[in-house]
Amino acid sequence: MKIVIQRVTKGICRVDESITGEIDNGYVCFVGFAETDTSDDFDYIARKLIGIRLFENEEGKIHYSVKDKGYGILLIPQFTLYANTKKGNRPDFLAAMKPQTANKEFLNFVEKIKSTGVKVETGVFGADMKIEAHNDGPFTIIIDSIER
Repeated sequence: MKIVIQRVTKGICRVDESITGEIDNGYVCFVGFAETDTSDDFDYIARKLIGIRLFENEEGKIHYSVKDKGYGILLIPQFTLYANTKKGNRPDFLAAMKPQTANKEFLNFVEKIKSTGVKVETGVFGADMKIEAHNDGPFTIIIDSIER
């Protein structure tokens, strides 16, 4: 499982001109699932996402998590995180989890994050989403469960 975390002052997801998810301060996260992922991978990423400290304290030191600050998370499903670009100019996505299973795991992951008390908004799996992210910093972190 991979997740790209962007610290933002605002994040919005639109599908067909309708807002499906919106947060103010917090994280916009792009979430990808690999065919080989297990529940251990999902648990690891969930713990890291909730616990990672990307917000400054009064002295400008990175000290607070999204949960500490009471901020929100906008989760966007994105299978393209598992693009393979080694051959030719057209990426393949063979390592990405199959859509039906990935959608189920995405919904489970959303519930896992919600259960921590953090406000969670989402995109729509398989939809043509338009994402607006007002990056803060910018501050972008990539976490891959294989690299733990």
